[in-house]
Amino acid sequence: MNNIIVVKCGGSILAELTNEFFESIKELQNKGNKIVIVHGGGPEIEQMLTSLSIKSEFVNGLRKTTSEVLDTVEMILAGSVNKKLVSMLTSNKLKAIGLSGVDGELLKATPINADTLGHVGEVKEVNTELIKNLLNLDYIPVIAPIGAQESGQKLNINADTAAASIASALKAKHLLFVTDVSGILKNGNLLEEVSEKTVQELMLDGTIYGGMIPKVKAALSAMSDGLNEIMIVSGKTSFVTFEGSLAGTKLIKELEVV
Repeated sequence: MNNIIVVKCGGSILAELTNEFFESIKELQNKGNKIVIVHGGGPEIEQMLTSLSIKSEFVNGLRKTTSEVLDTVEMILAGSVNKKLVSMLTSNKLKAIGLSGVDGELLKATPINADTLGHVGEVKEVNTELIKNLLNLDYIPVIAPIGAQESGQKLNINADTAAASIASALKAKHLLFVTDVSGILKNGNLLEEVSEKTVQELMLDGTIYGGMIPKVKAALSAMSDGLNEIMIVSGKTSFVTFEGSLAGTKLIKELEVV
């Protein structure tokens, strides 16, 4: 099954997804593709931790996750955010089913560094059979990035790396990072294809700045997970062209010399 497209939606874009985004998902399905969605939920997690007066800090870009923080992260990711996204897909006439990585041992994980990060994990194994069975039933699996160790201990997994691991395990055709812009812009113009080396240069010269930096870094790190190309697309407009191709910025390991 090499017609799988993994779509990663960050927590900050979920509230801004438009009808055009969901129409694009339908268009991909109409062309014979199977869709898997992995989502984050940072803003809602932050809001809930603040309201509960639970202190949280980031270490090297990852949220240090104590047992108390983990309970909140799971409540938001596997609970409210996951079901909200499933509801949005359903209301747009798309069959969707919400899961966390704990369900059916979907994401087996191990701690990255328990001393410095607590219950933060990385994916070691993906239950691709479960995902493919759902895809064969024409469901869109909507996955919250909570994994579990063999012992049953749950682990908080970065949504970007979870999406990359799932795409790699499924041998997906594409991994799409959904953002609030149409891709990487230079002087107002969309860059349709950039190499890893060019991305580094664009970050240095300030073309890539602000909120696009972590998105691009996540895409670059995903490419090291066995994926040769990744797309950055918009969740606010249609990202499928009339010809059926993807509209956005394609990141590739290296541009071919013609």
